[in-house]
Amino acid sequence: MTQRHETVVIGGGQAGLVTGYYLQQHDQDFVILDASDRIGEAWRARWDSLRVFTPARYSSLPGMDFPGSLHAFPAKDEVADYLETYAERFDLPVELGVRVDGLERNDEGFLVSAGDRRFEADNVVVAMASYQVPKVPDFAAELSDDIVQLHTSDYRNPEQLQDGDVLVVGAGNSGAEIALDVANGHETWLSGRDVGHVPFHIDSWFGRHLGVPFVMRVLFHRILTTGTPIGRRKRPEMLSQGIQLVRTKPADLAAAGVERTPRTTGVRDGRPVVGDDDVLDVENVIWCTGFQPDFSWIDLPIFDGKEQPKEPVHMRGIVPDAPGLYFVGLSFLYAMTSGLFTGVGRDAEYVVDHLTSRPRQQQPRPSYTGSVDGLQQ
Repeated sequence: MTQRHETVVIGGGQAGLVTGYYLQQHDQDFVILDASDRIGEAWRARWDSLRVFTPARYSSLPGMDFPGSLHAFPAKDEVADYLETYAERFDLPVELGVRVDGLERNDEGFLVSAGDRRFEADNVVVAMASYQVPKVPDFAAELSDDIVQLHTSDYRNPEQLQDGDVLVVGAGNSGAEIALDVANGHETWLSGRDVGHVPFHIDSWFGRHLGVPFVMRVLFHRILTTGTPIGRRKRPEMLSQGIQLVRTKPADLAAAGVERTPRTTGVRDGRPVVGDDDVLDVENVIWCTGFQPDFSWIDLPIFDGKEQPKEPVHMRGIVPDAPGLYFVGLSFLYAMTSGLFTGVGRDAEYVVDHLTSRPRQQQPRPSYTGSVDGLQQ
């Protein structure tokens, strides 16, 4: 069964929905495909106590404000409900339960495969985050079978843990918040380098009125971009190491009794080794070691072979070597805010403006490199 659309959007999270919003403004014929059975499911599946790091005033998508107090930090289920309402408000054509497993060129433009279904399109927007496949070090398999191991993607609450000590591996934002979540009932170790922290409390008066607005609307949104020298210099570091602790402070961890320890470097006798040679006798390990992208289902020559895992070569989401193919939602696609609600709308609007400026049913052009129609990188 083959369907034909001007544009196929792959991914029905915030990136895909806001892309659909702008396509709708241009009266495009499009469909949004998502593997989940419900809009917002990726948010509902995260740990129970999760709240976003940006207040509601910076957690809205274009066309619809986030409900409630502007200064509240929404819980994960509130974000999921907001996305579901957003799709309903604008009557976006989302097809759920459709897992895309192939993207290639054909004589008509692009062919998108999803099981036994086929979608042909002049344009394809891959609207997926960079966080797709959980990362866990190879030596995790050497841990004793009597240790409970969970990745961030599987962790929900402390009830999943057995009695005994907990090692949280990865001292970024997720690791710090999960360490606080489990510390009340377990001796907890937090392993990893000190990533630094935002030098103010985000829910204080200063944070609400000065600190957060400056970070979200100026520093992350306008300064740290691929269009500035400092943004281009800092981008690789931020993609590989993440950002500073936003809500949690070192004093919060100390007050909760969380013990800091160096990086987890291996396994000895079934137990984790931290630093040079210290073995921790713990009963639980939570891997807050991040995710990596997986675009192995895209059969197009758009990837930089130097990067592992491979990421697409693009300029603000526009793929020069595959006219009609776009990306939205990737971390630092254009700015630090690209993966956040406050920045994904700008990226989607930019991509849709370029997409709708192309002649309809345009045939593929020869590959080339360099700037894209004179647009800023």
